[in-house]
Amino acid sequence: MNEVLRNMETRRSVRAYRSDMVEKEKLDAILEAGACAASGMGRQSVKLVAVTDKETRDQLSRMNAAVMGSNSDPFYGAPAVIVVLADKSVPTCLYDGSLAMGNLMLAAHSLGVASCWIHRAKEEFESPEGKELLKKWGIEGEFEGIGHCILGYADGAEPAPHPRKENRIYYV
Repeated sequence: MNEVLRNMETRRSVRAYRSDMVEKEKLDAILEAGACAASGMGRQSVKLVAVTDKETRDQLSRMNAAVMGSNSDPFYGAPAVIVVLADKSVPTCLYDGSLAMGNLMLAAHSLGVASCWIHRAKEEFESPEGKELLKKWGIEGEFEGIGHCILGYADGAEPAPHPRKENRIYYV
């Protein structure tokens, strides 16, 4: 089977991570894959913010947990987070960001790095604290938080696949 198709079939969301950081070479390759994602009319509306600084990672975790009304770590201990943002003025921003998230997770899996899509970035970056972070990072304009791609190495075995539902493909 083709390696790309095999990665699509075998990638799983991981929800338990070791503390060791993803190597910079792998992180760079994952980010490049996210930046290469298709986008509506080639507008490339997505911005990717790689967070490897523990203080910033923990701030994002706290903000994300607050949206849920929780004190837990919604990033499951993953040491790296890629924040996916998209320009709100682009009509396809949500789709562009979703395609980037898919590329990030598939690229990570192909390099032996575990990942998971964590929601609530929209709420985080609509908050005053989130807007202040964007400003601190030098991101100007109106951007929507699409998601967080958490990255790291699985603490234990990766989850088994869920059974695939029947009757989801149609030919006309």
